[in-house]
Amino acid sequence: MPLSVTDLKRFIQNVPDFPREGVNFKDVSPLLGNATAFTTAVSLMAHSFEVEEVEYVAGIEARGFILGSAVANFLNLGFIPIRKPGKLPGETVAQNYILEYGESSLEMQCGAVPEGSNVLIVDDILATGGTAKSAAKLVERIGGRVVGFIFLASLEFLNGRKEIANYPHHALLTYD
Repeated sequence: MPLSVTDLKRFIQNVPDFPREGVNFKDVSPLLGNATAFTTAVSLMAHSFEVEEVEYVAGIEARGFILGSAVANFLNLGFIPIRKPGKLPGETVAQNYILEYGESSLEMQCGAVPEGSNVLIVDDILATGGTAKSAAKLVERIGGRVVGFIFLASLEFLNGRKEIANYPHHALLTYD
């Protein structure tokens, strides 16, 4: 039996004080481990954007890989990984960003996106928006056009939407 969007919330666990004290981490592993919940989430995420305007799906390491590659497969599109530093061979471009609990960096391979291609960026959680904004900058730096973002969930209290306000974006679930 298919699940509703509301049903999906019960598959996301709150993990207090992870990865550091004061952070309440949203663990999507139970959702990924349940075939019905995972299939429902991927289908709903894939239907959030018009397929005609999307040519590639990019996923942000690590849970964005899982969701993004499944969405790309569902839409019959190519998948582009956006990774942590030092994980991709060949020439790469990097973008630093600030997390709600620290700093980090992302990389993409130069030439991963043909010039002018429409790219949909997928990740599991929108928090402060730093990771998403960094991913968009990378796609644009290598010549792609970001047509939007899809997130499994958004932590509304962290105001991440303001960082990507210039792009269409959608989250299946929200936490206030």
